[in-house]
Amino acid sequence: MSVRPITPVDHPALLALWRRTPGLQLRAEDDFEPFCNYLARNPGLSQLVELDGRIVASLLVGHDGRRGYLQHLVVDEPYRGRGFARALLGKAQAKLAQLGIDKSHVFVLRDAPQAQAFWEAQASWEGRSDIQVYSTRRSGE
Repeated sequence: MSVRPITPVDHPALLALWRRTPGLQLRAEDDFEPFCNYLARNPGLSQLVELDGRIVASLLVGHDGRRGYLQHLVVDEPYRGRGFARALLGKAQAKLAQLGIDKSHVFVLRDAPQAQAFWEAQASWEGRSDIQVYSTRRSGE
């Protein structure tokens, strides 16, 4: 197993992994240009796991200077249960801690039961019932 930073070259393989993962929703922000911008804004934080040259897990990691934000924590179905998600999560938290960021958030779709179960099983993470998330998108120009 090799854990390494995600690079722009990984985009096609990551898109394929994300598309075949139930419970993950792709949006325009996952297109190549926004993906590259995200990596450039958060250098070295997003990581992936490779086995025999194949990407089998990923985690996008960013921050706003105060809090970390985790997206697309994915392990390809045949490779689940091997600790890859926990390894990526631990690495993300360590990298954010090096930047002085001790609190992170992850948004999990309500209709993603496997993802919900993963996060509920993480001892240091807790669900929030005190907030509601609202999103907007700049209208087309």
